[in-house]
Amino acid sequence: MNTLSDTRVNELFSEFFGSQPQALVKAPGRVNLIGEHTDYNGGFVLPVAINYHTYIALRPRADRNLRLVAWNFANAEALVPLTEEQIPDLQHGWSNYVRGVVQQLRRAGFQLAGGDLYIAGDLPAGAGLSSSASLEMAVIRALLALSGETIDPTQAALLGQAAENQFVGCNCGIMDQLISACGQARSALLIDCQDLSTRAVTMPDDWEMLIVHSGIKRGLVGSEYNQRRQQCEQAATHFGHTSLRALDLTRLLAAEGTLDDLSFRRARHVLTENARTLAAAAALASGDLRTLVRAMAESHASMRDDFNITTPAIDYLVQLIADAGAGRAGVRMTGGGFGGCVIALAPAVVIPQLMQAVTNRYEQETGFKPTLIPAKASAGAFNQ
Repeated sequence: MNTLSDTRVNELFSEFFGSQPQALVKAPGRVNLIGEHTDYNGGFVLPVAINYHTYIALRPRADRNLRLVAWNFANAEALVPLTEEQIPDLQHGWSNYVRGVVQQLRRAGFQLAGGDLYIAGDLPAGAGLSSSASLEMAVIRALLALSGETIDPTQAALLGQAAENQFVGCNCGIMDQLISACGQARSALLIDCQDLSTRAVTMPDDWEMLIVHSGIKRGLVGSEYNQRRQQCEQAATHFGHTSLRALDLTRLLAAEGTLDDLSFRRARHVLTENARTLAAAAALASGDLRTLVRAMAESHASMRDDFNITTPAIDYLVQLIADAGAGRAGVRMTGGGFGGCVIALAPAVVIPQLMQAVTNRYEQETGFKPTLIPAKASAGAFNQ
């Protein structure tokens, strides 16, 4: 998979604008090792910031406008006035993430300043690797670099989430923005999404990650992601809670048959996923591969059977990799669901046989072309 670099993005800026940028910022995407659809339920997640980024090269302008240029959309341009209330741009949908961030920063009291922004990324859109959160965090860094203002990384994550929830229209949780902002090199980050506390979990030196794009692009706004969130809220309300985090698994299991089956299964996934995430974090910290493999397998089965967010091709890909790993590779779908990527975590010596199995069989059996994405745990936007 091709990657960009600071140098290359600076060159692209110079080619387009005819001069050197004043600065360059970047924010990583992420892969979630385990803990799916738990973040907006106040639960636990275990994501990793990865070495694929959204980059923004920038220079100041004399006026109060942002001139945006998007490399990933054939250098499409958009103008964002900082002095006006933001409205969605139907022609340049990619710019709405920027507009949403501008709106949230202004409402939070930031003054902002005009600038030329050249935006480029090597995160595939619709892959479940949080290209949108990466863009939001990069935009916040770029805008505050222009204005000379500062922000707490957790506040940056919350403003990015609000932009996506309220302006773009996807009711995502806080995980994607928080890991993009606060990720640490060579570590996963255990996040308690109820109080936003984090704990770095160092990965064993001889373990590596392999992300495999299934070839099925997904879009969270147009998918059933928002519906899943509503179903979880309905289940919590049934028990008199505002969040499933407050619900005990024993109480839920005792209610089987009295709660409608769909709400029961959605809640069961979330509660059992929280337990699996804590177990996986402990296993990662101690190098307990067997426990990690089991937790990731059970997570995928729960996403498939209780949360109904996988696809037949994704299920096949997960089983293919698990079989190739012969018990030495944790594997599951990652991201919001309905397509996107699979994450595998295994000792480095096992990774080649996983790649070979995918290359030899996946497209032949499903008709979808996979993309192999070796990844490393990287620093977040505000830890660079």
